Amino acid sequence: MMKASNTVKSAGAEQEERVVALSLRGVYRTFSEGHGQLEILKGVDLDLYEGEVVALVAPSGTGKSTLMHIAGLLEKPDAGEVYVGGKACSSLTDDERTYIRRNEVGFVYQFHHLLPEFTAQENIALPQMIRGLGKPEADERALQLLKYMRLENRAEHRPSELSGGEQQRVAIARAVANAPRVLLADEPTGNLDPKTSHYVFDALQALVRASRVTALLATHNLELAALMDRRITISDGKIVEI
Repeated sequence: MMKASNTVKSAGAEQEERVVALSLRGVYRTFSEGHGQLEILKGVDLDLYEGEVVALVAPSGTGKSTLMHIAGLLEKPDAGEVYVGGKACSSLTDDERTYIRRNEVGFVYQFHHLLPEFTAQENIALPQMIRGLGKPEADERALQLLKYMRLENRAEHRPSELSGGEQQRVAIARAVANAPRVLLADEPTGNLDPKTSHYVFDALQALVRASRVTALLATHNLELAALMDRRITISDGKIVEI
């Protein structure tokens, strides 16, 4: 299996080593449209480093969701390669991709997608139990994450009993419950008012910093994007730093 180097040394006196958590190389994606072909991604190259928070700011229709799906191994590129922790993933079997996705990648969406019949604590514990952790350990880690998100007093509440901001914070805690290498968030504050958006983003960023997870956040909120380590966009099917 082809494996890419996932460390980069930055220039400077101390030559700090940066670990590449997620890398896309020469990624192409084309869709059929009527009698023709619509090229969405045209040779995307992107490196995301351990512990950094990167904003993906791009208008609808430019391939933002497609890029997120490919980065999260939900969709295969037509050409090019996706590396997670240095491991090439595009030619893996569906089961192998599912395993990496379950253990290495966390997802947060605009809508929380919490299971309505379970409490906040249970929603966070379930992915850990699916991975093989015992219920007592999963419950304890779920409670720790809720405390970190300042939601320990809402542990026994179901999603319908939580506010929008609380629901998203639970969704973020669930996404990092299995200690993924990469967190992909698609408009995680898109349904929230500005004040709540900032609160949720601050909680997300604090959790990312503490866990050293790498985060790629797709957002239309330029104010929030300005708070992240880097900002990128998609222009003519390629990634451009902004």
